[in-house]
This record gives sequence, structure tokens and C-alpha cells, in this order.
Amino acid sequence: MSIAHRWLATDWGPPEHWRFAPFTVSAPRAGEVTIRVRAAGVNPADAKHVARARPGTELPVAIGYEVSGTVIAVGPDTRIVTGPVTVGDEVIAFRVRGGYATELTVPAEKVLRKPAPLSHAQAANLLLAGTTAAEMLHTVGARTGETVLLHGASGAVGVSVLQQAALRGIRVIGTARSARLETVRRFGGIAIEYGAGLTDRIVAYLASEGIARIDAALDAAGTDEAIATSSALVADPGRVVTIVAPRAASEHGFRAIAGSMPESARFRDEARAPLVALAESRRLTVPVGAELPLEQAPEAHRMLAAGSVEGKLALIP
Repeated sequence: MSIAHRWLATDWGPPEHWRFAPFTVSAPRAGEVTIRVRAAGVNPADAKHVARARPGTELPVAIGYEVSGTVIAVGPDTRIVTGPVTVGDEVIAFRVRGGYATELTVPAEKVLRKPAPLSHAQAANLLLAGTTAAEMLHTVGARTGETVLLHGASGAVGVSVLQQAALRGIRVIGTARSARLETVRRFGGIAIEYGAGLTDRIVAYLASEGIARIDAALDAAGTDEAIATSSALVADPGRVVTIVAPRAASEHGFRAIAGSMPESARFRDEARAPLVALAESRRLTVPVGAELPLEQAPEAHRMLAAGSVEGKLALIP
């Protein structure tokens, strides 16, 4: 056992209420590994899940779901998802508890090898966005040759959708604000600025290119405009999915997915290894906009909420 530090929510509320505290890292048992964290991914869910009381969840709550680092101890008879593991291996861990830490011991079933082309900051942000993107494309049944509308295309999930869709020959029309349109283009999307007249601009583009229809829509924005545009342009509401507007999905007959749903969790677990393989072969990358010291986790979430950084944020112990 060793002493490390981690971020804890000791009360429900915003990140400013969290506490950076020492804790004892347990030695790994069979089926576990201990990781020295080199980077922790920063995701909206990290703060959302402790913003208010949740049934079945007791305080304190260790913060952080996704890390990249180095294995420093391995339990007996232990393999990770991608195969054998030894001390010194670089790995990533996803759907863990307490990733905002200097060290942590986690189940080996949550650990995969780190893709060598990615930095630790990139690798720590690969799987939450990547598996969400993969599930969105899967949920609407997007196929080669189809045209998909993507709201929030310049965000982390959107950028992963753009890359994964391009690999499968799926055309993506991505909406974003004017300052982020180049990001959409850089990752292979057709960029259209959101705002008043969005539906008309999309229809005009389709006509100019001789594209018959929008086959499906993916919503990573959750705005009224995104919902209305998707409703207007996609004939089958079963081919519209949202990750941020479950109430609107219920009202309009759309699909809503979330990592907390058992079906989504199963799909995302299965999607991890293929995404690692794509990153290993340099066909999938993760833009990182800023790296902050681990001690500045609340500031990272202020930056995330303000949308002041293009690309993912990482906390570095």
C-alpha cells in the first residue's frame, strides 16, 4: 500500500466544493492493477454526476472516469482487456472511479494498452468520447454511402464521430459555431454554421450537391434548434439519437443513449478495443486543447463549462 492524492466530492455541488486529499492506495488483488496516473481525462460527466444527490450514491465520491498512466503493480493471475500486463506497461483505464488521482488500483477488466501514437493527455481522453461516438453511429444504423447530420460537431464526441464516420465512408454534415467550423472540416466533415436559418442552409447544400436526403441525425448539442432541425430533415425518428436531450427524445420518438444505461455500457465496453486499435494505427486521434496540473481540477471544469478551450482538457499529476 502507498499514499497518493485524489479529488473527492465530499458534498453535492460544483467542483469548487471538491477536496484534494491523501488516501491509501490498496495493493492489487487478483484481477487488479495499480496505475501511476500520467494524465486524467476531463469530461462534463465528472462534475455532472456529483452536482446533486443521486439515488444509490453515497458521499464521498472519488472523481474521474478515464486515465492514462504506467502500471506499477499487478495482482496475481491478472490480464488486462488487451492481453498480458507487466509492471512498466503504459495503459489506459476507462469507466473507473477516482481517476483524478496520482495513483489508483482498478479492475483489470477496465484497463487496455495505451496506443503508442497518443500522448498520455490524448490517451486519457480517448474512450469516453470515442465509445459514445461509436454508439451514436451504431444506434442510428449509419452505413457506408449515407449522409448523417451531426449537431455539436466540433466538440469531443463530434470530432470522434467525424473520424469514425470517415473511416466507414459515411458523409457527415456537421453544425458548429463560426469559430469552430474549420475543426469540422479538418476532421472530414461538411461544416455548416448553426443559428437562424440552419434548416434552410442544410437543404440548400443538399440541393447544390444533388444529395437526396439526410439519412440520420446525431445530437451532441441538445438545443431546441438541433431537435427541430433533426425532426424536419430525418423522416424516421428512430434514426435520430441524442446524448444530451432525453426529454426531447421521448417527446419526438428519438433514441436517447447514456453510459449509465446497461445497453449502452455493454456496447461501449465492446467498442473499447477496436478504438484502441484505430488509435494504434494512427487512424483515430484526440485533439487536446489544454493540460493543467491535477491540483487545478476545479479550474479545468470552469474552462470546460465556458467552452474557452478547443479540444479536450487533461489533468497532469
